[in-house]
Amino acid sequence: MAEALIAFGGNVGDVRETLDRAVAQFCDGNAVRLIARSSDYQTPPWGVTDQPPFVNCAIVAATILSPQALLARAQAIEVAFGRARANEQRWGPRTLDIDIIAYDDLAITTPDLTLPHPRLFERAFVLVPLAEIVPDRMIAGVRVSGALAKVDANGIERLPPRR
Repeated sequence: MAEALIAFGGNVGDVRETLDRAVAQFCDGNAVRLIARSSDYQTPPWGVTDQPPFVNCAIVAATILSPQALLARAQAIEVAFGRARANEQRWGPRTLDIDIIAYDDLAITTPDLTLPHPRLFERAFVLVPLAEIVPDRMIAGVRVSGALAKVDANGIERLPPRR
């Protein structure tokens, strides 16, 4: 089994409910098994700043799926939750965004998938949740907690657990 780090986020609708349901659908317990999930974090928008804040979380999953099959699963779940990539603004509002951040220690670049995620080390909204669950994980020779120390995490707020 491979270990995958996956980031989830969104800022349209009941995002925390969407994240709970999306993580549950993504991690079916067979092909993808949930190992750990971070807290939910309210985060300022990135890229396009004139939009509502996002809610983000991250998971560690064990999977028998290839990186490409994992990406296909993520994209199918995004569509099931109402995402239409072809009709949306880049970095704009969305119901759900699922990104594969890392897959074991694999480094690949294809037209559809780059691993580790090419903007991982720029994004506090990904690093903060990851640092909660895998602070010592090395990605491309960089410790997650060390990468987090180098970015601006102002405005990111850990949300209380849902009841």
